[in-house]
Amino acid sequence: MGIVFVYSEGYYADIGAHVFPVKKYRLVYQQLRERGILGEDPIEPAPASEADLLLVHEREYVEDLMHARATQRTSSSELPISREIIQAFLLAAGGTIRACEEALGGGCAVNLSGGFHHAFPDHAEGFCYVNDMAVAIRRVQQRKEGMRVAVIDCDLHQGNGTAFIFKDDESVYTFSIHQRDLYPLKQDSSWDIHLTSGVGDEEYLDHLEKAVPAIIERFKPEFVLYQAGADPYEGDQLGDLRLTIAGLKRRDDFIFGECKKHGIPAAALLGGGYAGNTNDTVTIHVNTCLAAAECFG
Repeated sequence: MGIVFVYSEGYYADIGAHVFPVKKYRLVYQQLRERGILGEDPIEPAPASEADLLLVHEREYVEDLMHARATQRTSSSELPISREIIQAFLLAAGGTIRACEEALGGGCAVNLSGGFHHAFPDHAEGFCYVNDMAVAIRRVQQRKEGMRVAVIDCDLHQGNGTAFIFKDDESVYTFSIHQRDLYPLKQDSSWDIHLTSGVGDEEYLDHLEKAVPAIIERFKPEFVLYQAGADPYEGDQLGDLRLTIAGLKRRDDFIFGECKKHGIPAAALLGGGYAGNTNDTVTIHVNTCLAAAECFG
């Protein structure tokens, strides 16, 4: 199959003045288009349905979301709530589902959104209303019960919602490499690497180059879902890791290369990114797409 991209203009929703740069989705798409990385037009996803959300989230919380209700369950998102914003999250989740389905055809797919790993079954957290990663995993496991899925989460922040959701599920291996002394309150992933402030390219990549092959050897995943957060970047406003743009591209090259080498289909999601200069965040995301295209194209 090669490489497929999934995108919707509906990924953008107006959230007002906020550290979360939602305009990045359009900017990433525009750069990919201008640089000829997209190839064919990206796939337009359908929004995740209420039934999709109920594969992971509790009914009362899903009803809050579907009616865009401001409740204690939704206000913990630290985002405003409106039908437009919730529709953007439903489209992002639908994009992650579609990316996973496309990748399972034999290759790699990138959703130009997604990675909202802080959402729990019964509440929002950390700019995340819908845990698109968990929803998509449950959807692909409907194709094959017990499909072994490895989550490789390289966001600055631990994927606490995803870790919680799959804590007792032996079919899903959750790996997270993140800064220790930051939000969120940590859950137990299958394997957590807690980094101290100031870690840069070489130490980070050394951890990754030991962990990922070990996960593949021991767990033998049939599918990899890669959260390629841009926020370990040295210029990120919310963290204190010291990865360079070049170092993050090496991270992406390595992850995709391991999947390709072992014949494992992979889907990638953009995740977080809060650089003082949004153009840096966009460059990091574009590089993730470029790494996928170079490896699987």
